[in-house]
Amino acid sequence: MEITAALSRHPEQPFSLETVTLDAPREGEVLVRMAASGICRTDLHYRALLPPAKGPYVLGHEGAGVVEETGAGVTGIHPGDRVVLSYRHCGACGTCRAGHPAYCARLGRLNAPGPRPDGTPTLHQDGTPVAGAFFGQSSFATHALASAGNTVVVAPGTDLVTAAPLGCGVQTGAGAVLNVLRPAPGARLAVYGAGAVGCAALMAARAADAGTIVAVDPVPGRRALALRLGATAALDPAGCDVVAAVRDLTGGGATHALDTTGSPDVIAPAVRALARTGTLVLVGLGEPRLTLDAEDLLWGGKTVRGCVEGDARPQEFIPRLLALRAAGRLPLEEIVTPYPFADIDRAAADSRSGAAVKPVLVF
Repeated sequence: MEITAALSRHPEQPFSLETVTLDAPREGEVLVRMAASGICRTDLHYRALLPPAKGPYVLGHEGAGVVEETGAGVTGIHPGDRVVLSYRHCGACGTCRAGHPAYCARLGRLNAPGPRPDGTPTLHQDGTPVAGAFFGQSSFATHALASAGNTVVVAPGTDLVTAAPLGCGVQTGAGAVLNVLRPAPGARLAVYGAGAVGCAALMAARAADAGTIVAVDPVPGRRALALRLGATAALDPAGCDVVAAVRDLTGGGATHALDTTGSPDVIAPAVRALARTGTLVLVGLGEPRLTLDAEDLLWGGKTVRGCVEGDARPQEFIPRLLALRAAGRLPLEEIVTPYPFADIDRAAADSRSGAAVKPVLVF
């Protein structure tokens, strides 16, 4: 079928809304008419790195919409269902079988833009393959092909515009808190970076009844938003000694912390600001190397670990997040800014600048 997709031909050029041909769903696949798709920093990160010669690319991995058709073998998903799309996983490797699909042995191959795992393309333009299937969806388009495994059916009345970011950004931040850090009531949490992922973490921490929640972000508007979402304090890293300030606000150090920046200049102080036996979780893409104080880690009994997609099983976790939203404990409307699909370049620019915390394209 012919659809409209936002093609990325070069990272320094605007997205181009063009007509492309999308395959009919094959076995195990689901055709979804998109209602909304969040713009995630991961989309922009990949766009900057992908070689133009292997494009064009259709990105987008926080899609939400309505099922139009299912392929053979799909059960539990029907035309007319409202769905949220998330990441793909194989379901068969050791980590998938152990209940941690975010660390699937085939995660990179299944979620990179390109053809299907069997090598056949999902998208064409004038007979030439277009690199799609990004995170098993490529949702910067009016329609997307997903797999049954990364399609989550949600309630008929679900607001798909605010639900779209649940597939990645909100799942990542909230999952890092609820699934990995698991702060007990009264815990002392520090969140570094109050973008979409950090704000999701703040909301989850408040829902978990953390006692002290400190947000650290250089943007005044984001610090104000963090306070509205439940942070007990918001620090400007340019205006204070972050380690001393976090230790003071948390009564000796954070018992739990989350870094969303991926910056070594943020991560190293975040470790120093931990309390003894505290844990820092890293979720941000950034510099691949950093230097930490090994003696501080050793004598402080501190833990630093990575986390992908909130260590979440989307089929279970996305409904859990929607239940929190229904209970008024996940106010996603505070972070979502809708944009018409045609304004994708403005939405991407606002994401990069911080003018919008979570831009969501609306179709």
